[in-house]
Amino acid sequence: MHSIWKGAVSFGLVNVPVKLYAATENHDLALHQVHARDGGRIRYQKVCSLDGEVVPQSEIIKGFYDGHQIVTLNIDDLSELPAERSREIEVVEFVPSDQIDPIMFDSTYYLEPDSKSAKAYVLLRRVLTETNRTAIVKFAIRDKSHLAVLRVRDEVLVLQTLLWPDEVRKPDFPALEGVKVSDREIEMAKTLVTSFEADFNPGQYQDDYQNQLRELIDRKIADGDGVTAKQAFASSGTADDDAGVTDLMTALRKSVEAAKAKTAPKPKKKP
Repeated sequence: MHSIWKGAVSFGLVNVPVKLYAATENHDLALHQVHARDGGRIRYQKVCSLDGEVVPQSEIIKGFYDGHQIVTLNIDDLSELPAERSREIEVVEFVPSDQIDPIMFDSTYYLEPDSKSAKAYVLLRRVLTETNRTAIVKFAIRDKSHLAVLRVRDEVLVLQTLLWPDEVRKPDFPALEGVKVSDREIEMAKTLVTSFEADFNPGQYQDDYQNQLRELIDRKIADGDGVTAKQAFASSGTADDDAGVTDLMTALRKSVEAAKAKTAPKPKKKP
């Protein structure tokens, strides 16, 4: 991994030099746009809307349109902002971990101690663990100021940026107003939940779409591009036996029965 930012976590008079690393990565297969007739890659050029000329990257700067005029901002303008110059991850408060709504989580990063002595890093890690608190922090990176949380995962400090409160939309779904369910339906649904109870193990799940996409591409390569997606997966589809079920109780009952049948121990074969 390569660090993408260096700074320091500060809380009170304690300063913890750190390096920032991306904690996640995308494994999706990259699909490009190509010309259907000859397979040529589709390229895009950056063209000026006024003179129609292709503009090189060296001549492109950022700008904001206020409805009447464009205000241009170059690298020097942005670097002069106080928040952008700061290399500090400032702890503003420690809050109970269960008070943070997961909907606010955005990007996740690992923090590595960036000094010969990791004592301050370990101190902060232990404090967060033993108090069951999460640190709310503020910092700036990539031309943007962030609100974030600092927590512990696998003995490592993890920084997770948060959406600002006004970036989280409020749901407004009229279809949910006045909907009622019976006690019997609730009890049946609880039975269904019980039949699916388990400890979460993310390792048992995989991205079926990406696996099938990889398989399709491999088949096309092996067969000289002569296999369609419909042909490749013709034998893998399953019929939906409950497609016509509209009654909620019937659907719940069938789900419970299917779950029980799936988890029931198989009879031993006689020798």
